[in-house]
Amino acid sequence: MEAVEDIVIAGAGLAGLATALGLYRQAGTSTFQFNSDLTDRPALFAAVAELDRKLLTDGLVVSCRKGVRSLVLESSPTLRASGFAFTTWTNAFRALDALGVGDKIREHHLLYERMITFSVATGEAAAKVSLKMQGKSGPHEIRTVKRDFLLQTLENDLPKGTIRYSSKMVAIEEDGNVTVVHLADGSIIRTKVLIGCDGVNSVVAKWLGLPKPILSGRSATRGLAEYPDGHGFGPEILQFIGQGFRSGVLPCSDTSVYWNYTWYPSPADGDAEESVAKMRGHVLDKLRAAKIPAAALDVIERSEMSDVVSSPLRFRWPLALLRRGSITRGGVCVAGDALHPMTPELGQGGCSALEDGVVLARCLGEAFAAGGGAGHEEIRAALGKYAEARRWRSIQLITAAYVVGFIQQSNNVVVKFLRDKFLSPLLAKTLVAMADYDCGTL
Repeated sequence: MEAVEDIVIAGAGLAGLATALGLYRQAGTSTFQFNSDLTDRPALFAAVAELDRKLLTDGLVVSCRKGVRSLVLESSPTLRASGFAFTTWTNAFRALDALGVGDKIREHHLLYERMITFSVATGEAAAKVSLKMQGKSGPHEIRTVKRDFLLQTLENDLPKGTIRYSSKMVAIEEDGNVTVVHLADGSIIRTKVLIGCDGVNSVVAKWLGLPKPILSGRSATRGLAEYPDGHGFGPEILQFIGQGFRSGVLPCSDTSVYWNYTWYPSPADGDAEESVAKMRGHVLDKLRAAKIPAAALDVIERSEMSDVVSSPLRFRWPLALLRRGSITRGGVCVAGDALHPMTPELGQGGCSALEDGVVLARCLGEAFAAGGGAGHEEIRAALGKYAEARRWRSIQLITAAYVVGFIQQSNNVVVKFLRDKFLSPLLAKTLVAMADYDCGTL
């Protein structure tokens, strides 16, 4: 079976759904004039509503926004929400506001007031940073958002049928100005635009010639604990660093707390990665040997953990993104982890994926202005504009995340001394500074 689409997005993660929703939100306008003797007005209004859920009515004249349609291919049978939650910084909320869902997320997640970084060697706070400060474009806003809630919110605001599940892309080829996508079920889709939001093992990134992401030597595990009667943590991010690991405890709401733990795996870990129970025991043993508060240990003890016990942390070699054609070629481009996989120390992987979605939707929306379609040259120019907007931002985030992680988890005597005495406040402020970014509106 062969189908034809204007825009195909591979992957229904944060980048893929943000791009699809951004395209749908594009503000082209169509106006309909009805005769005053119209008898089947409700049916016609319902038909118009298919173009957009929000209508501007003035008597018998109806104007509605016609977004840019896209098809999202998701290899899984349902939305995947690996990782439980992620720190959603100021830049991400600017992107979510541009997509029209920011307030829906705020309503269910706790706003942080401060970030405290503890040295596990001393048990003392090495840095305290207020998160109630002003940024370049207004006050900072940081929350930890449940990933499944955000994905579901994005999906709910898309037209039905936008996401095609159980649709795994296996091959890509060019046919003139058209990209041909081959799926595992044997079906074929011919499209003007293919956007790879297919994660760290991206098929699209490989097709573009991007090298495989590099192993950082560190791994991560994480979980989510529920407290039906309340957890007692304040509106703050707690970080514990040193002795070769970094751990965080981050309340999502009044009743749920997310935690993460990254470390350098070694043969001494034994069979820790064989099961959830053994990994939980490994993390607790490491944290109990350090000066970690009992309340933080309780979060890990009672939490739900993923069946994926741990994940090796990988990142894109930043210089690979300097090559012309690395981010886009013809009608094909990448976004999210397919573009800029990074280690998690900045908490910017998901945030930057949302930025990608807004910028990419804006660029393509201009090319497909008012639903009139776009030619090959307009599409190439739009994707080139997107690539230049995201190239240096991606390089900056990948590099900063790696450096911050190296310093936070180093066991080198000199680095440990500098970190505990001088660098911890600077590292904490770096996280805030990287989030002081505005991707703009649609």
